[in-house]
Amino acid sequence: MKTFGSFVIVLFILLNICRAHPGDDFIDIQGTQFVDSSGQEVFLKGFGLGGWLVPEGYMLHIPGFGSPTDIKNKIHTLIGSVSADQFWQKYRQNYVRRKDIEQIAAWGFNTLRLPFNYRSLSPQDQPGIFIEEGFAQIDTLIGWCRLYNLRLILDMHCAPGGQNADNISDSDGIEARLWTNSSNADRTVSIWQEIARRYNRESVIIGYDLLNEPVLPAGYDGRDLRALYQRITNAIRQVDTTHIVFIEGNQYATDFNYLTPQWDNRLAYSFHIYWSPPQVSSIQKYLNIRQTYGVPVWMGESGENSNTWFYKMIKLLEEKDIPWSWWTYKKLETTTSPYSASSNFLYEQVLDYWRGTAPKPAQALAETGLFAMAESLDINHCRFLPDVKVALTDSAYGLQQKAYRALRIPGVIAAANYNSGQNGVGSYDLVAENDGDGAAWNNGYSYRNDGVDIEASQDTGGFAYSVGWLSKNEWINYTFVAASADTFDITVRMASPSSSGSYQLYMDGVPMGNTRNVSSSGGWYNWLDQYYGAVYITAGTHVLQFKCLADGFNLEQFIFKSRHTPVGIIEKKQMPASWTLFPAYPNPFNSQTHVKYKIPLSGVVSMDLYDIRGRFFRNLFKGNQNAGMHIINISARGLGSGIYLYRIEYHPSSGTSFSFGNGRMILLK
Repeated sequence: MKTFGSFVIVLFILLNICRAHPGDDFIDIQGTQFVDSSGQEVFLKGFGLGGWLVPEGYMLHIPGFGSPTDIKNKIHTLIGSVSADQFWQKYRQNYVRRKDIEQIAAWGFNTLRLPFNYRSLSPQDQPGIFIEEGFAQIDTLIGWCRLYNLRLILDMHCAPGGQNADNISDSDGIEARLWTNSSNADRTVSIWQEIARRYNRESVIIGYDLLNEPVLPAGYDGRDLRALYQRITNAIRQVDTTHIVFIEGNQYATDFNYLTPQWDNRLAYSFHIYWSPPQVSSIQKYLNIRQTYGVPVWMGESGENSNTWFYKMIKLLEEKDIPWSWWTYKKLETTTSPYSASSNFLYEQVLDYWRGTAPKPAQALAETGLFAMAESLDINHCRFLPDVKVALTDSAYGLQQKAYRALRIPGVIAAANYNSGQNGVGSYDLVAENDGDGAAWNNGYSYRNDGVDIEASQDTGGFAYSVGWLSKNEWINYTFVAASADTFDITVRMASPSSSGSYQLYMDGVPMGNTRNVSSSGGWYNWLDQYYGAVYITAGTHVLQFKCLADGFNLEQFIFKSRHTPVGIIEKKQMPASWTLFPAYPNPFNSQTHVKYKIPLSGVVSMDLYDIRGRFFRNLFKGNQNAGMHIINISARGLGSGIYLYRIEYHPSSGTSFSFGNGRMILLK
């Protein structure tokens, strides 16, 4: 037995040596910086993978938000354990795939923070027992990180008993029992030691974020937090002397009383910051810790604000040489993450049932809605939000406006497709960020994440989104290209319950005519095309500016129509007045339907799909087509049961006109 035991020990050592690939480069600490093996600073810039292994209620629009366990129990009760297990398998499979990691790396990020629930690594009531499937998920992510040269920080987001009493820590919602029950603390120490034992030779991992956002109950303070941190650190160091230990302060990673000085030479302090002014005073206490104790500080979590706030906070952190990780990469029906998954009609019925505002859906329908939601989490089915990505990655975002979409005239410029750039650069809104006062920077919470207030237009004859809540002195810019010099009639599509609003248009900084009053359309969503005037525009790139002078109206689009048809076209053929769009058939449909239309001249045809609320879902087709009859086939793959809207735009090759058609279809799976 002694010989066999020695063999096992030798084998264990060899296996750990094999895991450390030749040339592996562990991240270490040198003074106040994170460095590689050559002593060069490594500035950590990353994303948190929130929502993947720790489903959070607010990300999934669960009423009352709900803890991970509460969400799991709701779904198991609704569709049964077998279907629920299949749902969660699909959910985890789609939420983070290799392509997601590849995309994050392509944007220039080098770090991921992985929130995990201790229950995914060890059964709730079985101390000392570990779940290999849970560790396999981490191993898969490590492999993807190695493939795309990303580093990883493991974050215990949900500790035994809950490190705070909130749903985010998967507590019972009553008390943070990590602190009031010593067995929970013992188990936390044991789990971290097992994690460290398994990954002590893994250089992809930077270190261990011991507890996410602890909030100690009454009667406990930072001394109790320090004691537990020291216990965990000592247990880790018994099996792993290489990786960095990250500690977060009390009160959601903001209070570091009693946590200084450091007790380990590979220890970093991690703070979180939300809804604070992006200025030095908001982070000064963390800078003081770094300066006083000569240790690194890491901003481990921030986000859930406007693009302008994102940009200003990141600029501040980087000016102060504070590495950071953003929260979070992907959510359901969001404007604050780079990727937004789509809800569906049947999933919304499930949510209404949980809210108590609708009857319990049939199991088959609930399954369809839930599985469609899980399918929509696949990056290939998500809506990409370029405005969020640009705010996080483009250093010129605060200085230079850029076109959000390629806009050309003659044609239509949607009001929601204004230029990108922080508030005061591409657009100006009186309320553009939440600095702690709970301000809504986008009252409609739709389409984009800037200060401009956007909502679904409810206009079947126009663009899916409109700008609302306009206030005096707010302005919006649009960079566009005029195909040729011409005189254009400008019409503005607006809605107003009264005649109180007014505005003015500028071209390249010069006013185009006088102030225009807005005519009443009889309601906020009763859209009318109101003539602005004619203006001569030279060929090339220009900037249109809309400026609100008095509120009381919504804005949807600007229509530029040429006054002159080129002579060559007049000689050949007069532009036909219309084209034909036929309804989708079959409708309702199960696996496939198709839309037929006839165009009089060759041109570019584009077809987009929207959900029942008018939110963009995906592009179905875009390309050049000859005159005649055409059919676009629409597959139900990746779509959940429900009602969908479609819009076909037709741009004749002559470029002298633009038209569109809309319809709706019902998918029943």
